[in-house]
Amino acid sequence: MAEQHIASAFDRDLETVQARIMKMGGLVETAILDAAQSLETRDEELAEKVRAGDKAIDALEEMINEEAARLIALRAPTASDLRIVLSVMKISANLERIGDYAKNMAKRTSILSNMSPIHGSQAALRRMAREVNEMLKDALDSYIQRDVSKARDVIARDSDVDQMYNALFREFLTFMMEDPRNITACMHLHFMAKNTERMGDHVTSIAEQVIYLVTGTTPDDSRPKQDLTSTDQALSPQLGS
Repeated sequence: MAEQHIASAFDRDLETVQARIMKMGGLVETAILDAAQSLETRDEELAEKVRAGDKAIDALEEMINEEAARLIALRAPTASDLRIVLSVMKISANLERIGDYAKNMAKRTSILSNMSPIHGSQAALRRMAREVNEMLKDALDSYIQRDVSKARDVIARDSDVDQMYNALFREFLTFMMEDPRNITACMHLHFMAKNTERMGDHVTSIAEQVIYLVTGTTPDDSRPKQDLTSTDQALSPQLGS
């Protein structure tokens, strides 16, 4: 009877922690879309909302870590339950980093709102952010459903985000070379695109945690990475090579 009581208490505590993960995920999803929308519509009030909302995301991560540590210390979970607790901690860390990137994007909105817009860039960034947001929704769904197939699909889609980033990088280079007055705005937009690309990497890490949770092993195949901006190949179209 005592063992059943302990197991029941552990299950309740675990459900509480996992509910916080989903709440945190919802806040991060909103932050991603609001950050992109604030840029496209030059809505500084919405950008400020994203920046202020990051505190709630940080607070949830701290709460999740404290509760997970308490679970490990007091409940001595078995191997499978321990995997759940460890995965929760890693997922919350990835969500916190995504929230930070959304906040960083929002910080640049007030700067860019005072500059001439770069044609098509805001809409392209919003499309990229929407793709990352859809990946995050699916990654969190795969966690709740313990769906390895869906998690692997999320990992595969990260290459689409990388390709969007590569295309934007080339566009920004073109705009900067065509008119030096575009350099400052394009640099800010490039950092925002890079932040969005990094969000995709953290979403992929969440999907990898789902696979670890279900199978007990992390994916052994190398993640398909399509960010070419650090190579000469990214520059060649602009340099005429």
